[in-house]
Amino acid sequence: MTSDDQHFLDVLAEYSQDIRRFTGDIWDASDRHFASVASYIKKSVPLDWLPEYARPAPPPPPHPVTAAYLDRLQHWISQNRALTAALVAFFGTGGFLLWRERRKHNRKRRARRASNGARREVVVIAGPPSSPIVKSLSLDLERRGFIVYIVCSDLEEEQLVQGESRADVRPLHLDIVDTLGTQEAMDRFNNILLRPHVAFSGASPHNLNFRGLILVPDLIYPSGPIETILPELWSDALNAKVLNTVAIAQTFLPTVCGFKARVMVLTPSIIASLRQPFHSVETAIVNALEGFTTSMRAELRTLGIDVIQFKLGTFDCSNVGGKQHLQSLRENASDTDLWPTTTRRLYASNYASQNRIAHSRGLFNQTGSTGASLRELHNAVFDALTQKHPRQVWRVGRGSVTYDVVGNWVPSGLVAWMLGIRRVSLSEAEPQLQDSVQSWEKVEQV
Repeated sequence: MTSDDQHFLDVLAEYSQDIRRFTGDIWDASDRHFASVASYIKKSVPLDWLPEYARPAPPPPPHPVTAAYLDRLQHWISQNRALTAALVAFFGTGGFLLWRERRKHNRKRRARRASNGARREVVVIAGPPSSPIVKSLSLDLERRGFIVYIVCSDLEEEQLVQGESRADVRPLHLDIVDTLGTQEAMDRFNNILLRPHVAFSGASPHNLNFRGLILVPDLIYPSGPIETILPELWSDALNAKVLNTVAIAQTFLPTVCGFKARVMVLTPSIIASLRQPFHSVETAIVNALEGFTTSMRAELRTLGIDVIQFKLGTFDCSNVGGKQHLQSLRENASDTDLWPTTTRRLYASNYASQNRIAHSRGLFNQTGSTGASLRELHNAVFDALTQKHPRQVWRVGRGSVTYDVVGNWVPSGLVAWMLGIRRVSLSEAEPQLQDSVQSWEKVEQV
């Protein structure tokens, strides 16, 4: 067969394939057309006119599962009316409380202003200006429309407050040690409150209103075995956190009574609630402040003045400046190498174990990167300042409620076990005690 014949056969094969495909498409289109016409006729013509085999299939019956479930649910409700009512009340009340808390959390909170639009509500915060809690509270209250004064004891603290560059966050120099200077400072402060103010040219004068005094003792405490904490540290902690707080409260009480202002005391709660070992300073000071607050509340209640205590948990302070203040004195005492040999043998293992577990659960909040949002504290302080009948005790922050319940209801031995505290045999320390006694005898002989 020549090449021309082969080429002719290939051409014929291609044409035959095209013809076969074309005819197949025509027949397929015809089948679809006739099928659509038949279905239209079946739908349009009454069923009685068609034979049985030509009638369309009836639609499937509805599935009885849903109806059966509804019947079973109604029967169960009718048989358990009391339980149904309890469930409805529980979920209904829970949903309403969640909705109310969310609405309360998201609502706008603004301080009252004078008739001319100027600020008139004054708040005094007594605490270290470098503290993240003091700094965040002062900036938030100023943003909400308050005039905020921060108590400062020296020029460095005043410069720190003025460095915020907020016109309504102002330093109030008050050195408690200087009795005459303290009286003069309070006279100037009372004069500011009583003197009419003119916000701008042409505005009507208005008076300021002292809304509240917020006492924020330093939240940093030393830790370690009692025998390693020097009396000087005890004296400094008691003077700075207890006596200074009491002295400031005494100084402002006449002004508080004159304006019917509120007094708020902010104290940490986790360590004091759990009553952990190696934290004797914090436990003693927090309990002393709670006792002072309770007594002051009982006295001022007779005058219609509210005294409110805030039990603080842990907060996320990573976005607040002054992070160097977050470095706790615990870190200085956590170096067990500085302890005496016998003390280290007796307490170091339990101290290190407790610190490790407490850090992992965020009990200390030394880094300031764990805990609840500071907005929760800001909203609580604002509500305590403005509510008509505020609560006496507010628990704010992560762990403030949980660890309070644990400390009050869980046995102390179980709490210590959860924190990694184990019994240490004194026989292990006897060789060290004997070595230390012999060394001191050699020194005395020399």
